[in-house]
Amino acid sequence: MRGQPRPNAATRIVDRLKLHRRRLRLDGHDYTVVTLRPGTDVRFSTNLYHETWHVLSDWRGARLLGRLLWGLSYQRVPGTLVLIDRPFLDPNPFDAEPADPIAIVPALLTPLGTRAAGELRRRQPLRGPADGTVRWHTPGYDVAVAARHARLDRPASHGREPYVPPSGFQERVARIGGLVTLAAVPSALREYATYIGTLGDWSANGVSYADVDCPHGEVQVFRDYRRRVSAARVARREILAEHPRTPTPHTLRPLIWDRGTAVRHRRWPPPPVAPPPAPATASRWPTATPYGRAPRDEVTDPAA
Repeated sequence: MRGQPRPNAATRIVDRLKLHRRRLRLDGHDYTVVTLRPGTDVRFSTNLYHETWHVLSDWRGARLLGRLLWGLSYQRVPGTLVLIDRPFLDPNPFDAEPADPIAIVPALLTPLGTRAAGELRRRQPLRGPADGTVRWHTPGYDVAVAARHARLDRPASHGREPYVPPSGFQERVARIGGLVTLAAVPSALREYATYIGTLGDWSANGVSYADVDCPHGEVQVFRDYRRRVSAARVARREILAEHPRTPTPHTLRPLIWDRGTAVRHRRWPPPPVAPPPAPATASRWPTATPYGRAPRDEVTDPAA
């Protein structure tokens, strides 16, 4: 009988995080696919907007992505990749369209072609017992994050940092075989690990961004990500019920975006704004003392 994972083992995003390992044969090649364990309290989504693939989550998801990227940069077993699939995927928080699984690939170690990625997509969700459990080592990650905090002593403009174009091949973000894939060399994986892992520490209006392989990819996190997903689901259901003949995506999406905003305001109204304080008026009474106010006959009438 298989036991349930202990809460700390499945939910704490720390060094030596427990993950599952599966051996798969894809397109005639052996792969080691690392996945999240059941019970891990984290959610992701993806979407394509303005020809840019977005990975979407909240502050906690960003912390986990940072750990995954850093640990993968030290991987030495060929054919290894990290996969985020169901049940850790939500419809996107804008129009509730389905998300694609996310693959993180060490570019110099693991070739992932369209056929292999397509086979992996068709096998999802990966069911049955895993082939083993791995402890995800992230040596030096906490030190690197602390150094980043020390270096960035003020919020980045608009929740993101300036983008510096890399020289030579460093990373690639693309949809391959139905997977939104980030492939990068070890140095780029570590750089993005601290960049993405600290998203939310500096944000604008509850949103933070990290450009990855700009302009092809971006990680975007929201403080209220889960509320946005919930509102988008409701908005999509309401709009489709109001339009028996489903509009084209070009027409449907703006309707859901607007309705989603209305649903959020309806479900979670902003806190009331405190009224401005009344203007100060002159008082005949002196300032109170620890022993109470002065007797009235001791107050000098300013009109006298």
